[in-house]
Formats: sequence, structure tokens, C-alpha cells
Amino acid sequence: MLLQKFEVAGLAHYSYILSSDGKAVVIDPQRDIDSYLQYVSAHHLTISHILETHIHADYASGALELAHVSGAELWLSGHDDGEEYAYKFKHREFRDGQELKVGTVRIVALHTPGHTPEHLSFVVYDDRRSGSVPALLLSGDFVFVGSLGRPDLLGEAAKQRLASELFHSLRGRLRELPDGVEIHPAHGAGSLCGSGMSERQESTLGYERACNPYFAEADEAKFVQKILGSVPPFPDYYKRMKRLNAEGPRLLGCIPGKTAIGLKQFQDYVGQAESVMLDLRRPEAFGGAHIPGAYSIGAGRNLSTWAAWVLPYDRPIYLIGDDATNYEQATRSLVRVGLDDVQGYLQGGMAAWIEGGLEQAHIPQVSVEELHAHANQAFVLDVTSDGEWKSGHVGGATHIMAGNLPKQLNELPRGTEIYVICGSGYRSSMASSILAKAGFGKIVNVLGGMTAWNQQAFPVVKT
Repeated sequence: MLLQKFEVAGLAHYSYILSSDGKAVVIDPQRDIDSYLQYVSAHHLTISHILETHIHADYASGALELAHVSGAELWLSGHDDGEEYAYKFKHREFRDGQELKVGTVRIVALHTPGHTPEHLSFVVYDDRRSGSVPALLLSGDFVFVGSLGRPDLLGEAAKQRLASELFHSLRGRLRELPDGVEIHPAHGAGSLCGSGMSERQESTLGYERACNPYFAEADEAKFVQKILGSVPPFPDYYKRMKRLNAEGPRLLGCIPGKTAIGLKQFQDYVGQAESVMLDLRRPEAFGGAHIPGAYSIGAGRNLSTWAAWVLPYDRPIYLIGDDATNYEQATRSLVRVGLDDVQGYLQGGMAAWIEGGLEQAHIPQVSVEELHAHANQAFVLDVTSDGEWKSGHVGGATHIMAGNLPKQLNELPRGTEIYVICGSGYRSSMASSILAKAGFGKIVNVLGGMTAWNQQAFPVVKT
């Protein structure tokens, strides 16, 4: 038996291939599936089955796509009957206690509700070594290293019930499993599917029993209070992603957005109200010159998360970059969160737009030294997370987490110069672009953010 992990760093998402005797089982696949196809080809494997631990909220599933391409059987939780989110496409139901055998590997479904009602964990046995002692637990979003899955995905009305179910899954469903069982979750540190996850990517059940703070809480009421009191911010896009994965993401066939669009045609698209212009360059480049109305979300590991937070869905997306931009990787980041309608990119990048003498917008950039010089008179908007804000912020600043900014614009003054600050300048550039698109005319982006501010030892307020 072999276990191979695949990581999408920006989403802190882990998927797996279990293989034995020439057959492979893929668990919780990402949307762009070629990495699995390349792996099985290189190792002379055939994908026989595709499993999912639950209906995911933070990324678009690749299970349906992979089943279509590989011809593998799709085994999904059968515990979704009557739930708000239930699988709507053809699959085989996998229920508690049922077993899938592939080669010398046995995978036993364990119903572990709490994060979601239908959630399954997979207890894996290697019959070549021992038919009675489990080797590992693919725990999905049930048990993380150092944490548990958040139970509030279905809203206020359901979260108390799900938190109680999570308690009973933890105290009851794992009782018979030995300490030596390896824990392999679907997410790691950085995911919003749980709080306080360790930087370690795997663990053992014994270690989690000893060190995971939620395992130690034996009182149900205190457990419920503790887990609900620790949940991270709730992204609005989670509800949309749940619907997408329940209904089944559309089949991609290939990665979209590979078309280089000439300047004149691109200009026509800019003029269309439904178009979404996404600038993938660095904050300082965006501030220097950008296409009016464009969003600033820099390419890289954080693109998936922030694009899902702030970009409109079901609208055509056009990419803008420079000579260093990897448009294919950027498009992969978008389709991983269900932003599929990527039409292409501006041929020649922003340089072609500038050289064409077309209209440009600008956002002034200042250093932390410049902000500090008149911070007492400036309106400062801090777009960091709640934890970052509490650990230290500029005195007198207003706090709105970047992902929530589009729905809280009415809380900000118009006609006043707004200095936008985050941790390093990435999120503040994105927030500045949102403000500019909404008609806020006086915006200044603070380069270096609170990292540079703290390096200069400027004063902060902690709450």
C-alpha cells in the first residue's frame, strides 16, 4: 500500500492517492485533475475509485471531472438524505461501516458528522501487513492536526446541533481506533475550515488524543461553547461552493483562459459592464498604473482565496499581467474555487495598454514612514484579519477585514482620503481596488503594511 499526498498551498488543501496492486483510489481531488493523471501514468496505475469525505465548502471539487475522464467509480457519502446540501449527480452511496477493497487495501467508511452532516472519514487497513489493525485515518475536515473542523457551515440554526454531533463523533466514533493510527486530514494551517491548525501536515491519533485541545474536553456543553467560540471568519463564498459541489461543477475538459487577446479587442471587453478585469501584478505596479475598474489580486498562492472572497461569480474574467505573469497558474487558482469563466489575458500585458495610450488609473503609494508622519490626522483603514488586528494596529484605525469590504463599504466616509493598510501591501492593494471600483476617489495604499510599521518600531494599539 502506498499513500501519496497532493497539496494546494494557497487553499491549504490536501488530497490523496491510495494505491495497491496497480489500482489507485483518489480522495478529495482538487478541480484541476492533471496532477493525478500524471501520477498514475508515471506509476502505471489505474484509477478505480474516487472518494470524497464530504461536500466541500472552500474549494471546487474535482471528483466529477476525474470520474468523467478516468471512468472510475464515484463513491460519495450516503448520509446526505434530507440535508440542505445533498449530492445531485450520479454516484454510488458509501455508508457507515461499508467497505471498499482495492488490492490489499481496505477502506472502511466511518460516519463522522459535525463539520457537515454527511461527513465520512476513511479507516484504511493494509491487509498485506495486518488485516485487523488499521494503518491510517483519512479524516477529511473532521480531525485536523491540532484542531477540528468548524461546525457552523450551515448557519446559525444548525450550528449547535452540528457542534454536538462533532462532540459525539470525537468521543464515540474514534473510541475503538488505536493510538498508532496515522491521521491524514484534508487541510492544514491556513485553511478557514478550522482554527488553530498545526503547521504539521499529519499526526497520529494518540498524539491528537494527548495534545489536541478539543480531545481533552469531556463536557459536551463546554465543548460546544469552545468550538463555536473559536471558528474563523465565515467567507460568503462557502455557501456558493457548497451548492456548486452538491450540484456538481461543470466539466472543464481543459484549463480555460489560454487565449492571448489583442489590445483593440481587450479594450472592447473593458467597456462591457459584465466584464471582470483582474490585474495579477504586484501592488506597486498596480498602483503605478492600471486599467480603470480592475481588481488587484496578485498572482501566487493567495490568489484562490482572495478571488473567491471578492470577485463576482458567473461573469467573464479577463486577466492582466506583465512579462513575469504565469497566466495558466493564475487560471488554475481561479477554477479551483469555481471561477471558471476565464476568457483570456491581455496580449503584451499592462505595458501594451500603456503603450497604446489608453486610459489609466492610479493609486498613490506611501511608505509607513510617510503614514507615521501624519497618522494622527489620517483616516486609516486596516484590512487585516481579526487576529492580526488584535495583535497590534495603528492607533485610531478603522478595521474591516479585506474579504468583508465589498459588503461594508457604507461604513466608510466618501470624500475623505483613506489610507489602506494590511500585513504587507497585498490585501491593501486589493482593498484599494475595491474602493476605487466603488467610486471612492481618495485612496492611498500603504506599502509594506504592518510588517514594515513594526520593523520601524512605530507605536501600535493592542486589543
